[in-house]
Amino acid sequence: MEFVIKISQFLLSLSLLIVLHELGHFIPAKLFKTRVEKFYLFFDVKYSLFKKKIGDTVYGIGWLPLGGYVKISGMIDESMDTEQMAQEPQPWEFRSKPSWQRLIIMLGGVTVNFLLAAVIYIFMAFSYGLIDIDASSVDGGYEIKSSVLKEIGLQNGDKVTAINEYKIVNISDIRRYIIEAKTMTVLRDGSPKTIEFPTDFLGQLSASKPKGLIDLREPFIIADFQENSFNATADLKAGDILTSINQKPARFRDEISPLLETLKGQAAVFSFERNGNLITQELQVSNEGELGVIITGSMQDYENAGFFKIIKKEYSFGESVQVGLKRFSSEMDSYWMQLKLIFTPSTGAFKGVGGFKAIFDIFPNTWNWELFWNRTALLSIMLGVLNLLPIPALDGGHVMFLLYEMISGRKPSDKFMEYAQTAGFFLLISLVLFANGNDIFKALFD
Repeated sequence: MEFVIKISQFLLSLSLLIVLHELGHFIPAKLFKTRVEKFYLFFDVKYSLFKKKIGDTVYGIGWLPLGGYVKISGMIDESMDTEQMAQEPQPWEFRSKPSWQRLIIMLGGVTVNFLLAAVIYIFMAFSYGLIDIDASSVDGGYEIKSSVLKEIGLQNGDKVTAINEYKIVNISDIRRYIIEAKTMTVLRDGSPKTIEFPTDFLGQLSASKPKGLIDLREPFIIADFQENSFNATADLKAGDILTSINQKPARFRDEISPLLETLKGQAAVFSFERNGNLITQELQVSNEGELGVIITGSMQDYENAGFFKIIKKEYSFGESVQVGLKRFSSEMDSYWMQLKLIFTPSTGAFKGVGGFKAIFDIFPNTWNWELFWNRTALLSIMLGVLNLLPIPALDGGHVMFLLYEMISGRKPSDKFMEYAQTAGFFLLISLVLFANGNDIFKALFD
């Protein structure tokens, strides 16, 4: 069932993005009286799952879910319809239109992608507001999950205060800025310490195990006893916070788990905080290193216990426009930075490039509309930015040649465009194979 939910979100998001992107080409083409021969969701290699002709356009759904397309008359695209291009230009064809009209048609897809992402962020701000955690309020610092971060000097309990020149205000800032980290400033035992990041940090991170970066440390707060718990007679109540085991600090799971491993099958003295008072109990540790209790995973319980402060903000629609556009701008900047790092071999960021499985994995196993729209907005930005790359066969490649034509006054020949389109197509196939090959490699060896 979890797989069904995940694949449903993946396909719904992908379909929405493809249809709207192609609609961005379709609408201006129609406005400029340019004939659109096909409008397809997914690719119809050899056959279609569905198709219907309305007017001059065949609308359909292909069987290969790797994208979608609109086929515009008189345009050299992935269809490579050289027979049509060999005939005399017709008034309804793309090649017969003024360059400024062709430019608008080609930019329509990415424009819709960027508008969609901005609109989603605006309505998310209005519908859900902001929920984050005040970084200055975090008690006990963070748990370092990445082996790479540990190797460069980070430790459990470090409190991140800055990455490069960015001050960490909310904990979401850590994940946002760490991808371009060169230095990280942390508080350790009350004193500031600067950690230097290696140039190929992202490459090391992609190849490392276990996965993960920096997370909040999980406190051990009693919620209840397990059924038939061997410690059920102990004087413990919901809300009791573990502080030590045999007088050794044990407030967080990363401290507690190693201690319990050494105490399997033994009794030990556990200290808990209850309403500001310290209580001590002797508890039995099972042969599996467990206590027979249920601990809370509620962020609200963590906040009530004083481990951090949750920030909650609600916005009017007017405020949401400003907040949504600011977030859109931030995500755009972040993704451009990621692309820059990917195309800088020394960073090793290219090792983390993923294909369809990587996209599939960003969706959760449970249906959550907030997460769905968040992921869809991010994918919309990615689709828009990638399509702007000046690679023949992408929108950006067509735009590059159109700008050349508008500036120089000379239109590239159809034969040149055919060669460029072919080269771009093979380059794209290579990139797709590389990205999905990375997915396969990680699946086999992770």
